[in-house]
Amino acid sequence: MTAWIFCHSPLERWMEDHARIFDAWAEGGVRGIIVGYMQFVGADGKPYPSFPADPKVYRAFGVAPPPESFRDPAKEKRFHAMLDDAARRGWEILVFGVSPRGGALPPAEDPFGAVGYAATVQDTMNTYPQAQGVIIDGAGEHHYELAFHHGGELFEVRAWERQRLAALGMDVARYERGMMHLRDRFHRLTPAQVRYHSPAGVLNGLTLFDINEDALYWLRMRQETSMGYFAAVRNQISKLSRPVKLGAIPRAATFSMLTTQDYERMHPYFDYLFPKHYFWNRGFDGMYGTLARWVRRIEEWNPSLSEADSFAVVKAWFGIELPGIHTVADMDAGFPDEFFDKVVYQETRRALAAVGDDRKVVAWVSTGRSPHAGDPMPARDLYRILTASQRAGLKRFVFHPDPDMGAPEWSVISRLCGKPWKEDPRGYWPSDTPKPGTFNGVRKPGDGR
Repeated sequence: MTAWIFCHSPLERWMEDHARIFDAWAEGGVRGIIVGYMQFVGADGKPYPSFPADPKVYRAFGVAPPPESFRDPAKEKRFHAMLDDAARRGWEILVFGVSPRGGALPPAEDPFGAVGYAATVQDTMNTYPQAQGVIIDGAGEHHYELAFHHGGELFEVRAWERQRLAALGMDVARYERGMMHLRDRFHRLTPAQVRYHSPAGVLNGLTLFDINEDALYWLRMRQETSMGYFAAVRNQISKLSRPVKLGAIPRAATFSMLTTQDYERMHPYFDYLFPKHYFWNRGFDGMYGTLARWVRRIEEWNPSLSEADSFAVVKAWFGIELPGIHTVADMDAGFPDEFFDKVVYQETRRALAAVGDDRKVVAWVSTGRSPHAGDPMPARDLYRILTASQRAGLKRFVFHPDPDMGAPEWSVISRLCGKPWKEDPRGYWPSDTPKPGTFNGVRKPGDGR
């Protein structure tokens, strides 16, 4: 298995000692890096762009250029040196989180903002010839949390979404009517309904959730909106002045139909899919945490349901059952081996089957903490995520340090992907783990002899 590493903001943490870091990573099996966001951090703690915008690029796309921003030419030079080093090694280099820096066309002309996005990608690719492409985090994603969480919730339509739906010619009133019908149903579940319908397949599921024509319209139009976004972005990227690979980071397969990131339908628009192998509890984006919040919210909306009933509703909706988990409290006991053998394995298999090309599927792996605020998962869990995914057929993964890589994570990765790391504090030492000498105080070896 081959590893890529996400060198995420602040970029400064990777720049100063990049040659020694990259030497060690290369020995450990790293063959690519992802960099982003493309910004530095000033002495005041505020971010600023890592490169100046070229107004001519934005005007060529028919959008307003961004205003001038503060620059640090010395940092820019060091960052280019870091990317040059990676490029000389033959590593794949992709840019994460490119956000439109300039203006946008009116929604009626460009409902997905694809033109403004493409302008920023062109500007970024012009500045960084070392990079082969860009990655969109959460491409086309709709909210999938039942409770309001991480800035949104499933059953809501925001003003800008209404504007986009109208620009696409969709029936906004029907869309909202179907959404509210389902929301109302989720407030009126009874134990008898859940216990009768939840174990029995798709037709009973349609009855349990009372999915009528308006609800189907809401579900379908959410999907079609995302498909329109994928097509619009791909169309613009194909027009750039040089070939640019396009990647997307969708939620886990379990949630992909609700987020409207149908792997089978979306992958033709992308060169890479990076399924989020995020499994932690609490925080945001982790599988345990999301399912726990769904169970709690269903119980809150339907006091007559038991916790077991609420888990049954979640299973009927998502089609997933967590091994050994019968209560939300069970999640605090960690992950049993069966979770990795069954759930992680199956999530990986589903992604590979949907795409049909193991070169395009690169799992995006993290173990909680920053920036997701999840319960930290130990290195043993990282090992089990990677080995279960490898058994399922995965060839490559991205490791997302949180916030920096620690010794146990690097030990696991290097043993699986390359030459096992030698724990020598005089050489490369992962920055999230203090070196052994840190604990000696002012004493040196041999003092007192």
